Amino acid sequence: MPESFTAKERDFIRVEFMARWGQAPSLRDGIFLHRWGSGPHKGKPKLGKAVQSMLDRGLVEIFDPAENAAAYALFTAAGFEALRAMARNRTFLPPDKYNHLINELEELQADKPSRKPPKLKPR
Repeated sequence: MPESFTAKERDFIRVEFMARWGQAPSLRDGIFLHRWGSGPHKGKPKLGKAVQSMLDRGLVEIFDPAENAAAYALFTAAGFEALRAMARNRTFLPPDKYNHLINELEELQADKPSRKPPKLKPR
């Protein structure tokens, strides 16, 4: 059985990937991460609790090309399996709001795409 997301991680994923202003975000692009502006972690990606939890369990990996470029949390193969399990439960990922994600997960499973870094632009 694949690793599953916690309730807070599911909430985080629903917020990050909800369609906004008529544009549906893509799972392939990952989760945009802000950077620390000052302090001891200046320039490093900010990892919220949900992202840190997913990172610790191997569901995402951090794509951090350079200090002045955008950083992203990208889903790993285990993360995509957990997303598929999440999509099978209509209460976790309601099809009326997240059909774009469900369709993308089906395409990803059929295509078995190579991992490419996301487009380097903030959402």
